[in-house]
Formats: sequence, C-alpha cells, structure tokens
Amino acid sequence: MLVVDDDPTIAEVVTSYLVRAGYDVERADDGPTALRCFADRRPDLVVLDLMLPGMDGIEVCRRMRAHGYVPVIMLTARGDEDDRILGLETGADDYVTKPFSPRELVLRVDSVLRRGSAAAPTAAPLQGAGLRLDLGARRATREGRELALTLREFDLLGFLLSHPSQVFTREELMREVWGWDFGDLSTVTVHVRRLRGKIETDPARPRLIQTVWGVGYRLDLPPGPRPGATTDAGVS
Repeated sequence: MLVVDDDPTIAEVVTSYLVRAGYDVERADDGPTALRCFADRRPDLVVLDLMLPGMDGIEVCRRMRAHGYVPVIMLTARGDEDDRILGLETGADDYVTKPFSPRELVLRVDSVLRRGSAAAPTAAPLQGAGLRLDLGARRATREGRELALTLREFDLLGFLLSHPSQVFTREELMREVWGWDFGDLSTVTVHVRRLRGKIETDPARPRLIQTVWGVGYRLDLPPGPRPGATTDAGVS
C-alpha cells in the first residue's frame, strides 16, 4: 500500500494505523516520488492527498491509472464539494476530508480492498443490453469491447444489472454497493454519471440507467435474456 501526503505528521499517523491493521505501507511526500513507488511496487491501494506540491493528486491519479487500475482513496484538506467531485471524477474510489479519523480511514481502506477482492467464480455472468460482467474475473465488456471500470463502477453496474427495473435511492446504493450506512451521497451521483459515460450510447440521454426524480436510479433493459442468463450474446 502507498500513502502519499506532504504533511509528515498526517503521513506518519495514517501509516501507523494502517501498519497496525496489518498492511505493508510505503510512503511518498510528492507526486514524482509517488509515481516512482507506484511503478516499482504496484501497490494494492493508494491513499493520495489531493493537494501536493508541484504535481497535485489529481494528476498523480491520472498518471497512475494510465498504467493500470489501482484503487485510490483521495484525501482533501477542504470540504468544498467541487474538490470531492473532482477527485471522484478523476476515478478515485473514495475520498476522506481532513481532519479525519484514522480509524475511519482504515475502515474505508478495508472496505475498498474487500470489495475489490470479492469474487464469485461460480456465479453466472451478468448480462443484458450488450453488457456482460464476469464477476469472478471482475471483467466488464460492452458489445464485446472491454470497459475500463473502476472498482466502485464495476460494483455499481453489477448491483444494478442484478436488479433490473428496480428503483434504488442513493442511500440504498451507498449501503449496498459501498457497504456504508453513512457518507456523502454525491459519491453515488458522480459514479452514476461516470458509469453512464462508459455504457450509454448518449450519456446526455441515458437509456439504461434512468434517474427517477425524487427517488433515485433504475437500470432498464430491453427485452431479451435477463442478467445471469447462460447465453454468450448480449442484447443489443
């Protein structure tokens, strides 16, 4: 695991709690060092400060993701919603606003890694509308082309595809997909928007993930094989 923060006190506290939780942790205090550590060790998860000297966390996250997926929890010193949304739109799987509880951060780390490692090798692939999710391999395709989904995007799509035509509130999605009974609901909103950008033909006029105003979101599938069907062909 890699912790990236230019504040030595915060970095030390975060590292100490993660080590106590059983994680092997490496530290970096700036973007270039973080990228070198990432290239050398390919950590299982990165705790990344948004405000870094020289190269901010957004750019560090982009460069890491250019070389392959890694779960990222973004730290931000500001409670500004724009900062949080920017981090999520860059592809961060979660964010924590400073000051934060180190114990809560460890729980967030546990949650992200647990969701990422949860595999269902015996489960039938989920599919519909040309989408296919192999849960064991955590591989998603649309019309045969692989989708570059983050951990949370994959889980969100998998959950919605498992429950077509059902409406879920953002609170329910936070609980079922993120595993939290608390949290900023804009996290769900941003992930839905990002997911639409990857699976919809026209994200501005979504046909799959529908907004049910005043309630939440619903995944609509055209007639054809339902999720979990054993046919290899999706529905176009």
